[in-house]
Amino acid sequence: MAEDYYKTLGVSKTASADEIRKAYRKLARVNHPDANPNDPKAAERFKQIQESYDVLNEPEKRKMYDQFGPGFQNMGPGGPGGPGAGGYGGFQQGAGPIDLGDLFGRGGIDLGDFFGGGGAAGARRGKRGVVRGEDIRAQVHVPFETAIRGGTVDIRLDRGGNVETLGIKVPAGVNEGQVIRLGGQGEPGVRGGPAGDLLLSINIEPHPYFRREGSNLLLDVPVTPSEAVLGAKVDVPTLGEGTVVVKVPPGTSSGTKLRLRGKGVTDPQTKQAGDQFVVVKIVLPKNINEKDQELYKQLAENEGPVRNGLW
Repeated sequence: MAEDYYKTLGVSKTASADEIRKAYRKLARVNHPDANPNDPKAAERFKQIQESYDVLNEPEKRKMYDQFGPGFQNMGPGGPGGPGAGGYGGFQQGAGPIDLGDLFGRGGIDLGDFFGGGGAAGARRGKRGVVRGEDIRAQVHVPFETAIRGGTVDIRLDRGGNVETLGIKVPAGVNEGQVIRLGGQGEPGVRGGPAGDLLLSINIEPHPYFRREGSNLLLDVPVTPSEAVLGAKVDVPTLGEGTVVVKVPPGTSSGTKLRLRGKGVTDPQTKQAGDQFVVVKIVLPKNINEKDQELYKQLAENEGPVRNGLW
């Protein structure tokens, strides 16, 4: 019975091109003869995986395969088995296949060694260089305060079914999207080659009331109308220094920013600390009784226009 290319790659018949490519890369890496030197069947498995990918990765061939099965290769000139086709013994020669050098990292792969090649190819057996393992890319979620002040976060990493927990040191002032590289924590190398790296993209979790703009921190602080008009002293939280007292000057408008110097984010390169800004938000009381309404009416009589000439 002919080999089912979809079954070989472990994908469904509706799999996308990206899903097929990912499945191929994973299977080829695991079943490569260099990774299985004591398994005489490794080369054959690898050849089947490559053949399946060569067909399913090319839209026209995949369409023909879906319609006629593996026999479509023998349908005459112009088909994959006709003139000009790169037979599967030497892999597909047209556009589409994954570069094996890209698949297995740095260094070349001598295909003749795996499929009975002789001559110069055979003479190179035992002289092939080591191959570096692939890098692994992942995201790490970092609490807001840890991103500002630095610290350690744990991540769980699945390596071929084995789940490991790694403690990751996060430098103070790290930015959203920044990548931390952990050397040697990626995929293992082939033939004794060095392991790849683990590349972690930083995803900073939001804070319940602080927000960040570059090296500065912003914090909305509600004040009453009377505090804004008459001035007040309010308690304001900071990151790392507890609560401080901030003076709201008389006549402060909503949206005014009051600066707390040096209480922001320390730039990891310049080592200079940014500032924290207290953003004043005037908040009206939810319930205003009749007496208070009369007072506001008296105040309104003395208020001058504030929108003249604004637009």
